[in-house]
Amino acid sequence: MALPNYPYHQSLEQRSGQPQRRPVVIVGAGPVGLTLALDLAKRDVPVVVIDDSDRIGEGSRAVCWAQKTLEVFDRLGVGEAVAREGVRWQRGRVFHGEREAYAFDLLPETHHKMPAMVNLQQDVVEARLVRAVQLDQRIELRGRHELIGLEQDADGVTLNVRTPDGLFDMRADWVIGCDGARSPTRTLLGLSFQGQVFEDRFLIADVRLASGARPRGLDPARPERWFWFDPPFHRGQSVLLHAQADGLWRIDFQLGRDADVDAERDPDRIRSRVAAMLGSDQFELVWSSIYQFACRRADRFRVGRVLLAGDAAHQVSPFGARGANSGVQDADNLGWKLAAVIKGEGSEVLLDSYEFERIEAADDNIAHSTRATDFISPKSALSRRLRRAALDLAAHADFAKPLVNSGRLSTPTEHVDSPLSTPDAEPWTGGLVPGCPAPDAPLEGGGWLSEQLGGDFLLLAFGWRVDAAGARVVVLPGEGLAATRYGARPGCAFLIRPDGVVAARWHRFDADALAVALARAHGRAA
Repeated sequence: MALPNYPYHQSLEQRSGQPQRRPVVIVGAGPVGLTLALDLAKRDVPVVVIDDSDRIGEGSRAVCWAQKTLEVFDRLGVGEAVAREGVRWQRGRVFHGEREAYAFDLLPETHHKMPAMVNLQQDVVEARLVRAVQLDQRIELRGRHELIGLEQDADGVTLNVRTPDGLFDMRADWVIGCDGARSPTRTLLGLSFQGQVFEDRFLIADVRLASGARPRGLDPARPERWFWFDPPFHRGQSVLLHAQADGLWRIDFQLGRDADVDAERDPDRIRSRVAAMLGSDQFELVWSSIYQFACRRADRFRVGRVLLAGDAAHQVSPFGARGANSGVQDADNLGWKLAAVIKGEGSEVLLDSYEFERIEAADDNIAHSTRATDFISPKSALSRRLRRAALDLAAHADFAKPLVNSGRLSTPTEHVDSPLSTPDAEPWTGGLVPGCPAPDAPLEGGGWLSEQLGGDFLLLAFGWRVDAAGARVVVLPGEGLAATRYGARPGCAFLIRPDGVVAARWHRFDADALAVALARAHGRAA
């Protein structure tokens, strides 16, 4: 598939030397910045996106897209295409040497619109997002616009930008830095970026097998995630294998902390590693890269009128697919809140809640990611012995399987302490507490509950009909799959935020209680 680009054009405001005030400028045209731009545009907030490049990056990079992310993409008009073009999988296998230690299923539940996980190369996903942005007249995407200066005052932000035609200033009410791990926005804010940088290096190889070739029994019709600890073809290290779209396979080789990076970049050396892993040389090396990763975050995600999202705010290891997925969920969390503030529908408490909730999510993801990295790359003889014991036991003892950590796969964080949530007024026995992600379920008349989320606040009424000021009502059966997933009985009601998070729940609907919960969820509670 030919990838779209966004070639440089000198803007009218640069030619005239007169900054044109914008409601929102997003710095960075990766998956996070593009997702946020589309979200804001659907809420009728005009957006300018700037990026120091003018084209989509190559290669798989972020390759695994989790169910929550696919639901966000679906709301923005690209989810079905990503799910259709990608490789769906839900079964994973973990090997110790050549022996299988255990297997797992990501989605034991059925009846969700979106699959548990889809593998699709990041450049293909970005292409879908770029095309959607270019079709939306409320979004302007500017390539080769490099942010080099940032100043705030009482009512806005001035951005100093460098283009091929020189320097000029832009003016915005709000600026969102989605400009990656080396974020100029974060640097210009003077924020620290603290955490752990891991010394191990890893090699990514995207390969295409020869027609009809099935080395190691790989079956494109039954894609799975395979992870090896200490395989015979790469002793002392780990290897991860994923199927991708267009007949590609993604292989990650752990190289160790003492790897000679220049030597490892040699295509012949990479082909030799891949051939040893596949047991065949019938493949094409399409793309490769060497990376080193960190688990860290900025100390603040909001400084006045400037906010951070995605890798600009936090970094994790690639094991568990928590990087791009958590970044898209940042955008999902922020979009409706920023739009509400701009339109005067909510207070800036909403933006503080973005920082609170997404720092909580970042800390959760960093903790999972660090534990996975420590298991994959143990630092001491004792750690290596404990890992070997866990892997040996997992093959025949169920209790040991959770001890094996090849990367706990991405799931949305529960924000049970969110300042936007209304505590239960009465005791509940189980069910989804306020702050939990709202799960999908099929609707009686056709379609999916996830398709109803995203625009407004939603009131789920189980087994009854009611008019509710300030929220759109969806009536669900008092018994059945949706009621079971939410822990609801006939007469219950759940208030769902635009980003698909439970804001409040009641055993019986009360219009006054709904009004109080909506005020709190808009940042207006006393």
